[in-house]
Amino acid sequence: MGQIRNANEQDYTKIISVINDWWGGRQMSDMLPKLFFVHFQPTSFVMEAEGEIIAFLIGFLSQTNPEEAYIHFVGVHPERRGDGVGKELYQMFFQEVKKRGCHTVRCITSPVNKGSIHFHGKMGFEVEAGDKVADGVWVTTNYDGRGNDRVQFVKRI
Repeated sequence: MGQIRNANEQDYTKIISVINDWWGGRQMSDMLPKLFFVHFQPTSFVMEAEGEIIAFLIGFLSQTNPEEAYIHFVGVHPERRGDGVGKELYQMFFQEVKKRGCHTVRCITSPVNKGSIHFHGKMGFEVEAGDKVADGVWVTTNYDGRGNDRVQFVKRI
């Protein structure tokens, strides 16, 4: 499948250069500042195959709720989706944060990202109730600012 290691500061340039392409041209790079590659290395992971990054997961421990962790951003090369790469990264994250005392993992996605919603359901995440239902799923309106609705997920580990 690939080798998994902790993310590092040097990974930022490689990942940011492909992130919009991996999302089919959607502008995603602004959502992943370099600070995540600098300050959250112990709980963030990169998967490589044949010297190339094929997937990454950026996550961290909550400072507000010490028994919770948060997955901020996950990307899988489009040609590797469905190969179990994302699942392997999530399992690595779950193991790491559980060792650090976390029992709950949270994350969000955009309501238009049906693949992400489906994936999180398969991974055992529950959709948290929002303030409206869109296309059959709870959504929190304006979660990331005006017009940026999000689906919120939670998983007990």
